Amino acid sequence: MAERGVRGGRVARTAPLVGLAGRTAGEAVVASLRRRVGVAGGDPEAAERRAAERWVERLGRSKGVLMKAGQLMSFVDFSVDGEYRPVFQQALARLQDDAPPMPAEMAAAQVEAELGAPAGEVFAEFEPVPVAAASIGQVHRAVTRDGRRVAVKVQYPGVERAIRADLANGELLATFFQVGRGMVPRGPSLDLRRVAQEVSERIGDEIDYLTEARNQQEFADHYRGHPFVRIPEVVHELTTRRVLTMEFAEGIRHRDALSADQGLKDRWGEVLFRFYLGSIRRIGIFHADPHPGNYLFHEDGSVTFLDFGCVKHFTPEMLRYQVDTAEATVDGDVDRLLRIQYGHGCLDPADPPPADQVLGFWRTTLHAWTAPQPYTYEPAGEADVSRAQFGLRGPYGEFLRKFKMDPELTTLTRIQLGVSAVLSGLRATGEWEGIRREWDRGGPPATELGELDVAFWGAGAVHAR
Repeated sequence: MAERGVRGGRVARTAPLVGLAGRTAGEAVVASLRRRVGVAGGDPEAAERRAAERWVERLGRSKGVLMKAGQLMSFVDFSVDGEYRPVFQQALARLQDDAPPMPAEMAAAQVEAELGAPAGEVFAEFEPVPVAAASIGQVHRAVTRDGRRVAVKVQYPGVERAIRADLANGELLATFFQVGRGMVPRGPSLDLRRVAQEVSERIGDEIDYLTEARNQQEFADHYRGHPFVRIPEVVHELTTRRVLTMEFAEGIRHRDALSADQGLKDRWGEVLFRFYLGSIRRIGIFHADPHPGNYLFHEDGSVTFLDFGCVKHFTPEMLRYQVDTAEATVDGDVDRLLRIQYGHGCLDPADPPPADQVLGFWRTTLHAWTAPQPYTYEPAGEADVSRAQFGLRGPYGEFLRKFKMDPELTTLTRIQLGVSAVLSGLRATGEWEGIRREWDRGGPPATELGELDVAFWGAGAVHAR
């Protein structure tokens, strides 16, 4: 980020990446790292850590799409060719809620431009030092004139222009994800164009804070008074396209939550699971940005959810497809599962893959429901699941070559990976299949939180589907 805002244009926005990786493939970046280690000697992990820190620092200064893509990679477990600890992931994790902020005077100028008066006049108090800085904006504590403690998210000046330039620059994102691919040469095979396109679409939705305010208000209206899900209220009169003001929330950040008592982490994990799956099943909407910086954890087991820039609304047809696929998979009914995939256009009945691969893929994809219960999410296991699920040379390769993934399923897959990564970081154990049955089969509450959930929504609550 330049002193007067975020730089725009293809050359300027690509430069931070070119400085480290040039236009080479990710494998060349890894090879370069190894050569430096071999020449310099010393601790190989320390050398890679220094390289990772330089990469993250440049991404942080870029803001916008590059930084958001770095955040996406930061919570999916990977390492450089599996030889060292995941030092790049540890460095990238700083992008979640500890990104380089813009100068105080720049933030103040943006507030004045958007709200029509200096921050000191609009608010009774406004702290110039941000409490968090991320890819598109940073957050300041403030107090309204009527005494409410609020968080004010201020968009970086020029970031919209820079993001528009990034989204028009296919080479930029393709280069970034090629670097990422080089970091996981033994991992799942991914369609990098599809990944880049999906990230572009998601970030494009987040530029306008008025859209985010509407999304957040929709969730707040549904969950107001919920026993373990908290959504900050929006202060609409102090919100514009580039400034978003909401109720201030305090809590435990993800990095600190990882060292909490395991029983508390299990409870937080269940809250996350219930919020994501429950929102789809009950109200047909989805918080589609599950990176760890978007959660505040609380000692009573509740979780505050932040950042509603990207929210997905599902059609009744897609909801029906999800439920029917889950039911057939858990029941092991391969004939029904094939009919569902044919009916949704995901497979061609004239050219079907092996039936055992179809069932195997979906049992792997929905492993938290098909595995013996209670099931524990843990990093190594989730990495194995991802490799089996997406590896074209793996056990489901023929199925994957014939599977026509609905664009909405691409979004769900990305979210599944993100939520699984967070749950595995917590090493959360739960009765995940019992929770699913509450919604999909009208089953009884599987846990204490399930009883609280039913009491809130009502035993006869109508699902969105």
